[in-house]
Amino acid sequence: MSHWIFTEEHEMFRKAVSKFVEKEVKPNVEQWEKDGEVPRSLYQRMGELGYLGIKFPEQYGGGGLDIITEAVLIEELAKCGSGGIGASLGAHTGIAMTNIWKYGNDEQKQKYLVPGIKGDAISALAITETGGGSDVSAMKTTAKKDGDGYILNGSKTFITNGVNADYVIVAAKTQEEPVHKNISLFIVETSSEGYSVGKKLKKLGWRSSDTGELFFDNVRVPKENLIGEENNGFQYIMQNFQFERISMALGSVGLGELALEDTKKYSKERIQFGQPLSNFQVLRHKMVDMAVDIEKARSIAYRALYLYDKGEDCVTEATMAKAFTAEMIRRVTDQAVQIHGGNGYMMEYSVQRYWRDARIQSIGGGTTQIMNEILTKRLGILS
Repeated sequence: MSHWIFTEEHEMFRKAVSKFVEKEVKPNVEQWEKDGEVPRSLYQRMGELGYLGIKFPEQYGGGGLDIITEAVLIEELAKCGSGGIGASLGAHTGIAMTNIWKYGNDEQKQKYLVPGIKGDAISALAITETGGGSDVSAMKTTAKKDGDGYILNGSKTFITNGVNADYVIVAAKTQEEPVHKNISLFIVETSSEGYSVGKKLKKLGWRSSDTGELFFDNVRVPKENLIGEENNGFQYIMQNFQFERISMALGSVGLGELALEDTKKYSKERIQFGQPLSNFQVLRHKMVDMAVDIEKARSIAYRALYLYDKGEDCVTEATMAKAFTAEMIRRVTDQAVQIHGGNGYMMEYSVQRYWRDARIQSIGGGTTQIMNEILTKRLGILS
């Protein structure tokens, strides 16, 4: 659906991405879901097309385009029907490489950003730990100074791209106190001695993204791999959460559109009691409710995107977008399964995957409960 936030150029780009998704992504979804990962060839292909470097500077091989163009890519990738594909690619460009782009130095950008934009290297961001969850400040992983570098010890879990990454942006404590000013970010090459990957985690949804556990046993990290300033990592993480949350909101809108279209199509083809399901008022109204829910989510997500693109404070809007769209996509995909009836519960129908993929949206990137707590402060509700 056209919207004022998008220019003619954005819409032309949307058509190109949509064509790419239909031709080169959708036919492979079932195989990649079974494999539990997307192949390196997809990264390389998207690198060739310039899709991995949309927002990054041209001097590093990027497109130097606006963040709204990136948003178009996120929405259209979501319409491939496999959340794991968008999750893997988004983890690479949106939350891992972005830290190098925003806070890294030129040497780091040349060494890590350039191959990442080409699709020749896969990246991941490692923050979450078994005992920490939503509480980033509670992490236990440490990086202690040692000569001309740091010694990294600890572990991370639920890391998207964690199995196949070539380098990982790792958050670790570089001092005990003060809280929120004791975490730093490091670029850790996965070939480093003492670095290891545990089992590939089996997930309810997002199955086409490789998700793993990472372990650091006295991993030596050279000082030149420190991103930005020491002990400023928590601030970097919090700043990047805004676009991560907007990205997840956009992905939910894209998936919602796909779920609705599949449901409308099915309701016209499925015959019950001698007529199509779409002839039954109760089901027609369910689909209307789905459409309205998606449109409300779109509006709030685009508002946050607009403010972010303008460089304005959008913490409140991004948090609202994340919270609302995460709950919206759970409702919409659940209704899609319901209208499909018994078929919706069968693995042969894609709506079951939409429903499974949707469930993570209210957990990843900050739970809905965390979003609501942020909003109580932002709205002046908390005394």
